[in-house]
Amino acid sequence: MQLQLTKPICFFDLETTGTNVAKDRIVEISILKVFPNGNKESRTWLVNPEMPIPPETVAIHGISNEKVANEPTFKQLSKDIYAMIRDSDLAGFNSDRFDIPLLAEEMLRADVDFDMKSMVSVDVQTIFHKMEKRTLEAAYKFYCDKDLNDAHSAEADTMATYEVLLAQLERYPELENDVKKLSEFTTRKQNLDFAGFIGLDENDEPVFSFGKHKGKTVDEVMEKEPGYFGWILNADFPLYTKKVLTQIKLSKLNNKF
Repeated sequence: MQLQLTKPICFFDLETTGTNVAKDRIVEISILKVFPNGNKESRTWLVNPEMPIPPETVAIHGISNEKVANEPTFKQLSKDIYAMIRDSDLAGFNSDRFDIPLLAEEMLRADVDFDMKSMVSVDVQTIFHKMEKRTLEAAYKFYCDKDLNDAHSAEADTMATYEVLLAQLERYPELENDVKKLSEFTTRKQNLDFAGFIGLDENDEPVFSFGKHKGKTVDEVMEKEPGYFGWILNADFPLYTKKVLTQIKLSKLNNKF
């Protein structure tokens, strides 16, 4: 089977220093770019995270501080990585909740104005969980009847994710072979930021999804408590969340004049 594409789609996987989207860094990124004509392009980069990799994390993916000490930083690689994905949709395994948010943070730290306005995403894990509810290794065995021998290697996980999606399309005729439809199917909740701090209410108005103002519209909070905006900008929130909030505030100000 071949994916029915109107534009390229990039399957990607990250190995990182940890699981905190705002604080942790990428140590390896692998991208498999699939083109509408079926051609494929693959790249894998080791990345110097400019911070120590905890021993418990090294035990999972095997990438030590010594291994990446002389590798380029993400900022040095960011233009090449962005050039590969900028014309594409994105796909991964648990990518909507982790890989895409962390990639966005790294891009913004590298001064690359990354957003998803011209992209959709397909989270293969969500299809799997909705249909079978298991892990990537189990998914690979279940759908492809293969053992994932090099799990937690970004390259192996990326290729396995691509193969699993193709097998899912073969197995479930109700799934449309269309990236936008797959994106809609894998979207868990509509949020304006990747981390889920700013959502949309039934009127498609931006609302806060956390804290003391949970459920209140951003406009209402900004009007009644303008200092809340400054607190978020100075607190330990993801850069993409801060970017979205700033865009909402600027849009509101522009509409006043």
